[in-house]
Amino acid sequence: MKNLNDLLKNRRSIRKYTEEPISPENVKEILEAALMAPTSKRSLCWEFIVIEETEQLEKLSHCKAQGAKPIAGAKLAIVVLADPSKSDVWIEDASIAAILIQLQAEDLGLGSCWIQVRNRLTENGQSAEDYIREMLGIPYEMEVLSVITLGHKNEEKRPFDTDKAQWEKVHIGCW
Repeated sequence: MKNLNDLLKNRRSIRKYTEEPISPENVKEILEAALMAPTSKRSLCWEFIVIEETEQLEKLSHCKAQGAKPIAGAKLAIVVLADPSKSDVWIEDASIAAILIQLQAEDLGLGSCWIQVRNRLTENGQSAEDYIREMLGIPYEMEVLSVITLGHKNEEKRPFDTDKAQWEKVHIGCW
């Protein structure tokens, strides 16, 4: 990307991916971006689980009743989790890391999609967090925020149209 503004306009949720693998160098850059994410009081409360195996991605795609199917078609998924005992704002800290993963992926020409996990349920009514916790052996004290899918884009989406920005949602000085 030329600049941050272009990056922000072009980053769109991509749910369809090609079969092309993501290079180890790109995976490293994406994970470095996550590990550079700021946290409250430098708590570094976030952690990440990288999933690349097709069978695991397929199984992980059943973590929610709706909206998780793109995981099965991704070449890589990163489970974003955090330790709430290290930060009372773990949700915000993990969210920042998750968006940095997505922005780094876009900068590399890759697609990504945020799959919400926290406060979501499987088709059987089980907590999506518990489903993932059991599947991946995550300690109980860790909280799962989301899964970020990644891959080479197999769909095109138009950049964000800044003419459609909802400026009425911006308040200066007071409501």
